[in-house]
Amino acid sequence: MTSTAAPSLYDHPRYYDAVFGTTSKIESAFLIECFQLYAKREVKRVFEPATGSGRLLVELAKAGYDVTGCDLSEAAASYGNARLGRLGFPKAIGVFDMTQFSLRPRVDAAFNLISSFQHLASDEAAESHLRSVADSLERGGLYIMGVQLIPTRGRRSGSEAWTGGRGALRVETDLKTVRLDRKKRLDLCRMVTTVRDGKKVTVFRENLRFRTYTAEQMLRLLAKVPALQIAVTYDFTYTIAEPIVVDAVTQDAIFVLRKR
Repeated sequence: MTSTAAPSLYDHPRYYDAVFGTTSKIESAFLIECFQLYAKREVKRVFEPATGSGRLLVELAKAGYDVTGCDLSEAAASYGNARLGRLGFPKAIGVFDMTQFSLRPRVDAAFNLISSFQHLASDEAAESHLRSVADSLERGGLYIMGVQLIPTRGRRSGSEAWTGGRGALRVETDLKTVRLDRKKRLDLCRMVTTVRDGKKVTVFRENLRFRTYTAEQMLRLLAKVPALQIAVTYDFTYTIAEPIVVDAVTQDAIFVLRKR
């Protein structure tokens, strides 16, 4: 058995897909239910910024949707496009920035479920992203966005862990807050991922930076993009029959936004 260091889990979409793909069917089913319940138009064409491995686009393509997406990683885009191709679907993932884009034709729905939005380092970048999404949505379409909020009351969980795999491949990821700077609105995290691929063991150790939002700060940001209105909010249990009220103790939130 050997152990080697590698720069980032995000450079290896196969490993990324193994650990985060365990809930793809649950998440895609939730998205479809949201499309059916909250969109004011028939949803046919969907877009995902920051696709990662393309796992959710694959599930939605199999469900009959016309999918498209983007990621900054060429490796991730290539991996996702290859998966789509093997299933008989066209390439759909481009390599471009999620802060400034304009899709034509417009899409009926967009989604970003796992807090990738919080990699955007400033409110200006976040607002630009939301305006780009609004510009790219048809009227009555949805943007379904997951975020992790900083509670202003109660205790905040500062760690998360995921485990997944396929066959001889096992991936374990542990993410912990190293320092939370409330003034600078910065969550500095350490992520350690252990990959066991047959007899080979690879360990990824990397530092991540997330922009933080309290519920109030998130609502202020959304108010700057009035074309997107909050239709309903959920948590990360993805239970369509159990919407939540976002308040001072909320940590996990999914905002279902509808274009006016």
